[in-house]
Amino acid sequence: MPSRSNTRHLILFDIDGTLVLTGGAGLRAMNRACEDVVGHGKALDGIPVAGRTDWSILEDVMRLHDRPLDAGLFEDLRVRYVMHLRDEIERPGTGAKAVMPGIRELLDALQERSDVALGLLTGNFLDGARIKLEHFDLWRYFRCGAFGDDSSDRNTLVPVAIARARACGIGDMDPADVIVVGDTPHDIACAVAVGAMPIGVATGSYSVDRLRESGGTIVFSDLSDTDAFMKLLDAR
Repeated sequence: MPSRSNTRHLILFDIDGTLVLTGGAGLRAMNRACEDVVGHGKALDGIPVAGRTDWSILEDVMRLHDRPLDAGLFEDLRVRYVMHLRDEIERPGTGAKAVMPGIRELLDALQERSDVALGLLTGNFLDGARIKLEHFDLWRYFRCGAFGDDSSDRNTLVPVAIARARACGIGDMDPADVIVVGDTPHDIACAVAVGAMPIGVATGSYSVDRLRESGGTIVFSDLSDTDAFMKLLDAR
């Protein structure tokens, strides 16, 4: 791995819709975890999930069932979700289940740059993020990150990721040195909230226009043009 002594950019990737699609494995696993607690398998019906933290999704589910999400219930649901996800990720699922266009090539190219460190910023619980990315052999690219068990509020996660980068030896980073890559307005908002640079990618459920309207001044239709991404870095 290249030395990080001259790291200038910490690039934080979202997972679902940005790096991979899992054929609905996460949604099925979350429904199963909630079913264990509330007694039916459609607990997430009507609850928005795209771009949100697992923590905030569980808060909404339990609120609908008049259950306070105390520490004990939170941990019970988290453990159940991770257990079910290990099973669901192996199933074909519905819809696309794949690495998104250009991701492997882009990560390979970024990993070779001594001025770049790669991390994650995701609403997934840490263990869930690892299960999803290991399934596609992508976990190995990322040294640190911020996850859905760090906070229910995604807008607080960039500082967590910066602190983790410092702890794992990447170096001190200012928010201005951070790039957040994601497919939802929530990804863009969490970058803007702290002065990081958002890059939108319309490979999830939001269009290029919708991501621009949410504040994404740089939005790609997908990440298959590695050279364009590299030129963007070199221009900073």
